[in-house]
Amino acid sequence: MLPTIEWQSDSVVMIDQRKLPGQEVYVHCKTAPEVARAIKTMVIRGAPAIGVAAAMGIALGMRRSKAQGTKQFAVEFNKVCDLMAATRPTAVNLFWAIERMKRAFSGAVLAGQSVAEVQAKLAAEAQAIHDEDVESCRAMGRFGAAVVPPHARILTHCNAGALATAGYGTALGVIRAAAEQGKVTQVFADETRPFLQGARLTAWELVRDHIPTTVITESMAGPLMRQGGVDVVVVGADRIAANGDFANKIGTYTVATMAQRHQVPFYVAAPLSTIDLATPDGASIPIEERNPREMTHVGSTRVAPEGASVWNPAFDVTPHDLVAGIITEKGIARAPYSESLRALFGRP
Repeated sequence: MLPTIEWQSDSVVMIDQRKLPGQEVYVHCKTAPEVARAIKTMVIRGAPAIGVAAAMGIALGMRRSKAQGTKQFAVEFNKVCDLMAATRPTAVNLFWAIERMKRAFSGAVLAGQSVAEVQAKLAAEAQAIHDEDVESCRAMGRFGAAVVPPHARILTHCNAGALATAGYGTALGVIRAAAEQGKVTQVFADETRPFLQGARLTAWELVRDHIPTTVITESMAGPLMRQGGVDVVVVGADRIAANGDFANKIGTYTVATMAQRHQVPFYVAAPLSTIDLATPDGASIPIEERNPREMTHVGSTRVAPEGASVWNPAFDVTPHDLVAGIITEKGIARAPYSESLRALFGRP
């Protein structure tokens, strides 16, 4: 399994996704601010992976605390949680992981545990979040492979693979599981401008797994579908609203629209931690805007003229009526999503 992120002794270690596919470099974060910076600068990215990183960053920060009592320790803990929460606004897994770490902290403190015991509890909780993410991805793969037809030509957008999770992947987990069953003929990876996660990361993962892969630009997806070249689309998500609207990498909405136009089933694969029942619909999802340089430059080379303004949202929102199903570790939710998503959580 591709090691996206792991706890090693006194540091959180993650592959630097900015350097792929040219270099396989690992970053050793020794402090909570270093983990936060890695999230913010996209050393690590992908909603589930960001959640794992935040949890490990919190545990790392508190492990290095010199607090003598739980009161001072609690002040430091809340500051570290706030630091992680300020990194990226759209992926709800980040906030889900922080809240889970807060519950672990509160439970340990209420139980009268010492600072050292609370530190151990936080480290264990962060590792549990990591391990559970891997298992949820594998479960998603098992459920999702069932909707992939034999000899499938699959289109995916951005990167929702092992690099976007603790391992195996959400959308790529579905593709991997289907490939293990001999059902995948070809995967088309959207290039995913402007950060090129599809060309750099998804294609890199699939080639490593010996899954036939073709890189296309987003503008090629529609013509490819019109020619009958795509049997199913599977993408990940950064936040899914209560009604099934979801945010994913910019360009997803266009792919979904093209899929509906050409009657190609469009699926979303995401863990329950990506589903935000407190967000009623897509209009309520905060959309991160990123540095204009991602669009004006390729590496150090300027490709847009000085003086041109830039609009660079990292995500867009796809309405639920374009989605054939939402694949989770608990099964596949289908319309009406306002009912099926709540049912996944055991809510009427």
